[in-house]
Amino acid sequence: MTFTRRETLAIGAGAALTVMLPVQGFAEAHADLEALVTEFTGGAETGAEGVTINAPEIAENGNTVPIEVSAPGATAITVFAAGNPTPPVATFRFGPMAAAQTASTRIRLAKTQDIVAVAQLADGSFARTSANVKVTIGGCGG
Repeated sequence: MTFTRRETLAIGAGAALTVMLPVQGFAEAHADLEALVTEFTGGAETGAEGVTINAPEIAENGNTVPIEVSAPGATAITVFAAGNPTPPVATFRFGPMAAAQTASTRIRLAKTQDIVAVAQLADGSFARTSANVKVTIGGCGG
């Protein structure tokens, strides 16, 4: 099998385009996450202390991954799955009568990725943390 110069250039351009598409998609997904966090915080700085995520290090099935977020004194906690096609997962709001600012749920993860939790604390400041979950079988059709 022999290729002409034109066919070789077309194959090379197709291969280069194929390699570049996932990188561009990842960069856009990461930029989308930062835009969503900025939207939640209103552009305010986020601290590293005050919010925790309990999630398994390895999830065999991405369809049901149990997580728990906690932020004592928080008025709201938003959870994002950075690698999902739609990163926002849930927002938990806590009133003044809430006994604890903790929420547990099961989420769907498409692939191995970071789970990000951003909490709005009672004094108006924000705290952010993340946890990496390795997914063996993706839960979003992957």
